[in-house]
Amino acid sequence: MVPIEFIKDEYLGCDNSGENRLMTTMITGAGLVGTSYAIEAAKRGEKVVFIDPIPREDYLAMRLGDADYDVVVDDVRSLPGLLSAIDRYNPETFLHTAGLIGKRVGDPIHFGYDLNISGMMAVVEAVRLTGIKRMLHLSTFGVYDWRRTDEVEAMDEKFARGSGTAYSNSKAAQEMILEAYRIECGFEAVVLRPGNVFGMGHFWGGSGGGEKVHSLIEAGVRGTKAVIPEEQTMAFEYVYANDMGRALDLAATQTNLPDDATYNISWGRAIMFDELVDAVKACLPNVDIEIKPGTPPHNRTTPLDVSRAQEELGWEPSYTLEEALAAYADEFRARNT
Repeated sequence: MVPIEFIKDEYLGCDNSGENRLMTTMITGAGLVGTSYAIEAAKRGEKVVFIDPIPREDYLAMRLGDADYDVVVDDVRSLPGLLSAIDRYNPETFLHTAGLIGKRVGDPIHFGYDLNISGMMAVVEAVRLTGIKRMLHLSTFGVYDWRRTDEVEAMDEKFARGSGTAYSNSKAAQEMILEAYRIECGFEAVVLRPGNVFGMGHFWGGSGGGEKVHSLIEAGVRGTKAVIPEEQTMAFEYVYANDMGRALDLAATQTNLPDDATYNISWGRAIMFDELVDAVKACLPNVDIEIKPGTPPHNRTTPLDVSRAQEELGWEPSYTLEEALAAYADEFRARNT
């Protein structure tokens, strides 16, 4: 890894008015969300560079085909590694997706916080030191304080953050760190708070909801049984990966966004488990499902207000739930036959 001392003197401040760069985005984490953005970026002829300590080359090849991408094998917590990669590829935009999700953050909590918080610190420092113009941060609808949802009919982006869980509070801390760096250093920052993203992922980060939908699709296509933990039968907000990729692409390319650019991304309603199953059965009518008894589900029925994304990004879902699941099934079938 290259030591911090290699940085040119002019990079050591917060001035982000540097010369024009070739359109390249650097992405921490080579998973579902990062590749969903990369697919959209490729349509504009843009190169992407993934930073991941254990990249799954077969997964990237499956998702991206002949798109223009490179992979840097390194840890998001390594500031020298990030700086070396930025110096090599000179990106204009930085997308931070790497981190643990859900209960994985608290198991054990010191590791979850080391990755989620230390990773964010390394990323914003790298952005500060190198003068990258815009940073995109993948947050989550889980950042909200779900203990207080009875106070509102729908949660907009100003709703209280931090529910007390390891995951929620780590995401709130990430957002606050990014906000402080944005204000102090002057780079542009866009935060996206999606519902549960589903699509052709590998789920290493701990997305129980994404893995649940994947299990339903896989069982329906293969003719096997989907065993779903009872805890995962809750009402939930969702967004299809293809629509998530478009939201990130808009966040990367839209001009004149406000300083506090933060957006809920989902269908804007809580989807009950029975509705999810019915939508799967619309395209895979013979899917066999078994609910594994265990922890009762905790329903999150207060919807997200997604109007700000519509007004400022020009984003809204292009798929219905049924269309998204049918497209997912088609992709799974194509990748596994």
